[in-house]
Amino acid sequence: MVVQEYVEKLRRYCSVEDIQVRSNPKKTGDVKAQIKGEDIKAMQHIMPKDWGASAIVFCIGGPYGHGQQLRMRADVTIRLSSMVLNHQIALIVLIEQLYRAWTILKGQKYHH
Repeated sequence: MVVQEYVEKLRRYCSVEDIQVRSNPKKTGDVKAQIKGEDIKAMQHIMPKDWGASAIVFCIGGPYGHGQQLRMRADVTIRLSSMVLNHQIALIVLIEQLYRAWTILKGQKYHH
């Protein structure tokens, strides 16, 4: 898959973990409960070691966005596009841009 290809390319420059939280872990029709369930699961994956200056954590929201707990924890929020992207496309865009940034920083050619 495309994401895995870019993860492997990124590993040449930095350590990478791709952790994906299943959408709607509580399997509920209640949107607020769904957001809260995803929020709790996402926060369980962010470890105290990830809160320092040596780690960057990117969280891509599901169809209803992020919950309050995750939003409150974020130091910065970014928008990848003014278009609405589903989370699979957003992940591809993000990981490709991270790889592109590393190649630029290292003075390497991006388009081979």
